[in-house]
Formats: sequence, structure tokens, C-alpha cells
Amino acid sequence: GLIFYDTKVTVMNRVLNATVQRTADHAAPEITLDPLEIVGAGEIRSSENSYFCQAARQLGCVPSSQLCVKLASGGDPTYAFNIRFTGEEVHGTSGSFRHFLWQVCKELQSSSLSLLLLCPSSAVNKNKGKYILTPSPITYAEEQLFHFFGQLLGIAIRADVPLPLDLLPSFWKTLVGEPLDPDVDLQEADILTYNYIKKFENISDETELEALCAEIASQHLATESPDCPNKPCCKFTYLSLTGEEVELCPRGRHIPVGWENKDVYAAAIRSLRMRELQTPECMTAVRAGLGSIIPLQLLTTLTPLEMELRTCGLPYINLEFLKAHTMYQVGLMETDQHIEFFWSALEMFTQEELCKFIKFACNQERIPFTCPCKDGGPDTAHVPPYPMKIAPPDGAAGT
Repeated sequence: GLIFYDTKVTVMNRVLNATVQRTADHAAPEITLDPLEIVGAGEIRSSENSYFCQAARQLGCVPSSQLCVKLASGGDPTYAFNIRFTGEEVHGTSGSFRHFLWQVCKELQSSSLSLLLLCPSSAVNKNKGKYILTPSPITYAEEQLFHFFGQLLGIAIRADVPLPLDLLPSFWKTLVGEPLDPDVDLQEADILTYNYIKKFENISDETELEALCAEIASQHLATESPDCPNKPCCKFTYLSLTGEEVELCPRGRHIPVGWENKDVYAAAIRSLRMRELQTPECMTAVRAGLGSIIPLQLLTTLTPLEMELRTCGLPYINLEFLKAHTMYQVGLMETDQHIEFFWSALEMFTQEELCKFIKFACNQERIPFTCPCKDGGPDTAHVPPYPMKIAPPDGAAGT
């Protein structure tokens, strides 16, 4: 926290350029994606046919060293791999690569892939639309997909294409190796469970405990206490983030929650959730994938928020920043009436509409948070979508 973000990025960029493994005399790996495969497939098949899985299968055979390229710069940058869409003619490599990353982020945050899970707080309008890694024992195939997900994070950093991913801060904390806060992170991810735990921790006498158990019993099919058949009680079980009932201790289904063990019960639920948020198996695979593209030592200098900024940029478009990185081609000036109309029209756009405009103009929804042009010459270090170019109309001059 003692070093400015820009300073860290400068060091990071130097390290990334010093760890390039694919040089100019090597051709970029190429993958072929079939857009028709993702249309109209059933739910089960659709995950296998998603761009994410199509790419993971084809890049599984490519050594990761081939994906470690120098930082993107200039007009048509060097990317980790080239993409060919079956039946579609595309000029250059940038547009299809950026479209692929955009499409993959949409898939990751949909029901077609089960790698990410909408955080439970979303259901009560807190952290709406934010995702966490799905916490469940993983198969070898899923481990490969998490590994590829980590590689994509590294590929996006080298390409300087911000990924439109909305992940909870707990994901970035675990990624950079920072411990989670059992209060703050639990509240962000699952406020209902957080409130539930607090109720048990704040009970002052047995009557309150009985009333709480009765309240919980009315919401769920609670069981009756073995000692007093008509008295409802909670057992040492709780629902996991994926919706299965799990025992919080051996034989938990048979242990009722009472006055003497209510704190143990609350602590057990908290530790279940914290374990699920850390998802060690999944995170190990993600970090291994990321580490095959960028040196993991770099993460030790970044705060979780800085890592998110470097990977995903800002979720909103800063028009002043875009204006400062816009070039007017021959015959146009910033003071022309239609150019002024253009900017005032964009100023009236909502953030959602601005993202659509950026997507239309350069095939990605977010623009990088910093631009390296302030470090070097005005043309050398620009990465698309910088500079945005506004040109006169082609052909005969019209109104």
C-alpha cells in the first residue's frame, strides 16, 4: 500500500516484457471456433460447445510458453493466440480476439458454465451481479477449466484487454494471497447467513434461543427436540453455497443446538462459509493457470483492488479519458459542429449505453484504466481502443 499504482504497473510491465517466451520468429497458435456450435444446443451440450470450452480443448495442447507474449502495443498488437471463426472473414487479429474475450466472460457469468456462482447476497440486492468461484469438490476436467480460467486472466493482462468480469473482492483477495475478513467478506458474499450467525451470537438467554429456533422452524422443516417432543430445535447442519445440506461436525444431523453449544454452532457455520469463499482446490488451479502466463511474484506487490483494476479495468466509461485519447483524421477538428454534437450525444448516454458504444467501436466493453502513452511517445505505446479515431465519411462529401 506504500507504492503508487502507476509505479507498480510500470514495474509489472517491465517484468512482463522481460518474461516473454514467444519471440517474433514463432507463429502465434491459432484456434478455430464455430459460432454455430453455441447456438441452440441443449443445456448439457451447450457448456461443452461454449467458446470457453472450445478454446480450452484446443489450447490444452499448446505449451503455455507459447502464450507468453510481449505487452500489446501499436495498431494490431501481438496476442497470445489468433482466432478464426468458421465461416466468417475477419481483417486483422484484434477484433476477433477481443470479441472472444467478451463472449467468454458472458459465458462464465451465465448458467451455461458452472465455474462461477452468483453470490447469495445478490438475491437481496446487495452486491447484485457479483460472482464467486463455485465451491465444490472438483473433477479433473473442472480443474483443467479453472486452470484455463487462470490463464485467461494472465492473457488479458498481457493483452491489456480488460475483462468484463464482476467478481467479489474475496476472489481477488484470495488470488493475491491476502487473508479474508470473517466479518466483512462473509457479509459481502452472503448477508443472510451473516445475519443468521449474528442472531445466535447475540442471544442473551434460553428463552430467546427457543424463540429463535421456533422462528427458524417456521421457515424450514425443523425437527423436534428429542428431549421435549413438542419443542422445535436446530441441528448441527447448514446449507452449503451450492444448496446441499451439510453436517457441521461428525453426526451433526443428530446433535441439537442448545444454550451451551450455540456459539460453537455459529462459529461452525462461519468457518463453513469462509472455507467455501476460499475454495482452495479451485483457487490453486486458477493460480497455477495464471502463473503459467505471468510470474506470480508480481501479485505480492498488488492489493486485491489493484489486481482487479489491472485485469478487469473499471466497470464504467470515463468520457474525459476517452476524449483525451481521441484522434481526428485529416480535415476534422475537435471544434467541428458535428464532432461537438457527437460528444454531447455521448454525454447523454447511460453507462450501459456507453459500454455498448465501446463494444460497437472496438469489440470490448471496458477500456483500460491507465494508458501507457504518458510514459513514452504518443504513438508507440497506444493499445487499442486507444486512440479512438474519428474519420470523415468515405466517398463523396455529403451533409
